[in-house]
Amino acid sequence: MTPRHPLTPGRAGTASLALALVLVSAAAGSPVSAAGGEGGDVPQGAVAYRTTAQFTTAGRARDLLLHPDSKKLYVGSDDLPETAEAESGLHVLEPADGTLRSTVSQAPGPTGTLGRRAVRQLVAPLPGDGAVFVYPLRGIGTAKEGDAAAAGAWVPGGPVTDAAPGPTPSTVLVAQGSVLSEVDIATASVQRSLTLEGGERFAYDRTRGTVWFTDFDNRRMHRVDLASFKVAATVELPAGDGFAGFTEVDPETGAVWVGLDTSVVVHDATGKPIGSIKGGINGGGVDMPRAAGFDAATHEAFVVWQDPGDTSQPGSDGDGALTVHRTGDLKEAARPVVLPGNHAQSGSAAVAVQPGGGVVFVSDPAAGRITRLERATSPRITRSPEDRTVAAGAEASLTAQAEGSPAPTVVWQVSADSGRTWQAVPGATSTTYSFKAAVADNGRRYRAEFTNHAGVSRTAPATLTVTAPTADGATGGTTGGATGGGTGGAAGGSGDSAGTEGSAATVGGSGSAGGSAGSSAGGAVGGTGTTLAGGALASTGTAAASLAGGALVLTAAGWALVRRTRPRGTTC
Repeated sequence: MTPRHPLTPGRAGTASLALALVLVSAAAGSPVSAAGGEGGDVPQGAVAYRTTAQFTTAGRARDLLLHPDSKKLYVGSDDLPETAEAESGLHVLEPADGTLRSTVSQAPGPTGTLGRRAVRQLVAPLPGDGAVFVYPLRGIGTAKEGDAAAAGAWVPGGPVTDAAPGPTPSTVLVAQGSVLSEVDIATASVQRSLTLEGGERFAYDRTRGTVWFTDFDNRRMHRVDLASFKVAATVELPAGDGFAGFTEVDPETGAVWVGLDTSVVVHDATGKPIGSIKGGINGGGVDMPRAAGFDAATHEAFVVWQDPGDTSQPGSDGDGALTVHRTGDLKEAARPVVLPGNHAQSGSAAVAVQPGGGVVFVSDPAAGRITRLERATSPRITRSPEDRTVAAGAEASLTAQAEGSPAPTVVWQVSADSGRTWQAVPGATSTTYSFKAAVADNGRRYRAEFTNHAGVSRTAPATLTVTAPTADGATGGTTGGATGGGTGGAAGGSGDSAGTEGSAATVGGSGSAGGSAGSSAGGAVGGTGTTLAGGALASTGTAAASLAGGALVLTAAGWALVRRTRPRGTTC
């Protein structure tokens, strides 16, 4: 049995209650639906991300890849500044807690000699396990957990500035400044090449066979048809100071997202502008978009914003943010998350999204850590408690339900002032709250408050109606009085008829008087009663008993006189 709630006083005595209490629900005329609620600190079903872990086991993380098959978290890293440890290489982490599984730090140089190499960009997962990656200055490498050294080759030409999976499993696309090439992974030999008018970053839309090559200096994008390896169109970008963030394609819709200065501008698969997003926690400020990832299951984009890290610049606070947006209309799909200390002074952040959006990883190069965030959904009420009517002393039971992620906890609340103020019920932390109802509980309202990391939601309130227990004789008095009155009326009628024959009429009285007497007798037999149907008199206690006794004696005497005045031999 759940403990009594704090507003319940001592139980009132019931012996003095002659009438049942009929208590009116405050919600009369406003039925409560099974689901729904009356509020909370956020809308029901609101999405938020919370930090569940931070890893410092992979040096200065430059890129992240969550392997779709092995589920391992691959991290490409540099050495952290001002530390004596060698942290460059390809790290393999346990995604749940950041445990370091292995590190591949050796890769071939331009002459084939192995050496310790930093990993700047993770390009694609290898089948089953492992990753394709870029290492300075022109290395294309491959490795998986447990390898003593990476396989790799060097691309001819200038330093590699960007890379993406190629049109075939054996190739990658690389940018070397404004030169776009398709390169064989194993040998780094160039299969075909295109020199553009400017730029150094790009995104590949495999589904549509399109490369979007961004020229930040000249504020434009070139759409390259990969089949012909030629520029098919040029799209102008908004004017600005030329800050380069990222270029990414939503694989589901083909829309291209470009981090530009302190905004993200979005164009559809044909290059038509869709809209833009101002970043940071408050949709403005100086934070810069540095990475984006997409999830096809939730149709959401995840954008990492970094503070410039220049405290002399107005608005710079040293903190970055993660924002989540619906890819259809660019609206926020989750509350922004502050990333403390994540600034751009030590390089760009990276993001990796678990399929389904349940977990997101964000790197912080300045702090040498990776933040693991989990998706949470605020409680959504699926069942509100219903109004109840119970007798005092009987058990009242209320049930509420809600869904959310993680599963919400519940606390019941009670209000004695029609919902103006609420108090928590001590110990009532189950979806069903049961307690013994008291008369004083009449009219009180009850609701359940569900809470998890994403917010608080409350059910619609239910109102409790309590009826007092009836004394044993009350019901009997009502029934017995009616019966006694009817009988007395009948007897009075007989006495009145007999009166036409003689003086017995003065003894039997009129039918009305007989009915009153019968009513009194019935009331006395039935116990406590009210005005009764069979007569005009309602009486209780010894007075009623005395009057009833007298009525019975008079009635008996009347019948005796009638019998003596009838001629002998006459039948009744």
